[in-house]
Amino acid sequence: MSNQYIKVNHKHKPLVFNAILWGASFLILLLIFSKGSLPIRVDYVYTLSFLTSICIPVLINLYLLIPKFLTTEKYLSYSLLFLLNLILFSQLNTWFFKSIIDYIFPNYFFISYHSGTKLIIMFSIFLVATMLIKLAEDWVYFNRNENRVLKTQNLQIQTQLSFLRSQINPHFLFNSLNVIYALALNKKETTKDAIVQLSDILRYVIYDSNTERVTLKQEITLLKNYIAFQELRQHSVAQIRLSISVEDDNYNIYPMLILPLIENSFKHGVNADIANTFIHIDLMQKATEFNINIANNNPKETSSAKTSNQGLGLKNIKQNLSIVYPNQHHFEISNTNSTFVVTLKLTPLEN
Repeated sequence: MSNQYIKVNHKHKPLVFNAILWGASFLILLLIFSKGSLPIRVDYVYTLSFLTSICIPVLINLYLLIPKFLTTEKYLSYSLLFLLNLILFSQLNTWFFKSIIDYIFPNYFFISYHSGTKLIIMFSIFLVATMLIKLAEDWVYFNRNENRVLKTQNLQIQTQLSFLRSQINPHFLFNSLNVIYALALNKKETTKDAIVQLSDILRYVIYDSNTERVTLKQEITLLKNYIAFQELRQHSVAQIRLSISVEDDNYNIYPMLILPLIENSFKHGVNADIANTFIHIDLMQKATEFNINIANNNPKETSSAKTSNQGLGLKNIKQNLSIVYPNQHHFEISNTNSTFVVTLKLTPLEN
């Protein structure tokens, strides 16, 4: 709470705030003390004197007691100090009008119209009213600041989510075009299929995924197109197994959520220089739960850069999952000498 108050308080302009506060207070008290009649000179002097005596406890409350005790949730200490401040200065007001004001203004004869319980009530009303005004000002500034922070955070989240949706490796497009070019040169019958698959992938990534949620059926179609195209690129070197068990094709899921995981397996698991490479994908959806398990061979890479890139990619996926499915997912990585396994389980609150 104290940190929040500091954020608010730095926008407070004491000179402007107090000029308005005491200007308005002077006019209100002048109207009260002149009892609705046209004020005369002595009313102005009396009002100014009374305002001077009440100004000090108000400022103590606004700039010492509230920030030090009330906004730091020390309510008992604040209450005791508030009462002490109230009683002390209400008594000083009485003493001021009885013993001092005649020396300051010898040409006037003043008596205090307010004393005892009535004076304490007046001081209480003034202290509470000014406190509420100050807290209201802080609340306005805090809300503005909070809204600004929320807008900034939302922009950052949208940026991160846009990054999630564009996780296809940039080299994938260039390599894909090279695959199609090679197929065309050899006049392969699969050239047409490859063009259609690549077109479907790019259409989904660029256009169809530009929404908050898509159906699982759409994501599976993307997944199948991606795998089919990768098989053309890899010349069927890898053993790729896709197992799907879906209860509801219309199950809602965040777009482009599965593809980065699959791409990671192809990028790091399938290596033409290693025999018996494989990728096993098990996808299951039932009720509100969604599970995907991806296993691939774990080549002994000697390049630290490759290992670092793989770790960075999975780290980005973890961060994005925490944004899209906060406290509604389980993401696990199992790494052995021969196998690399990624498991993702979603348990969204709403579908």
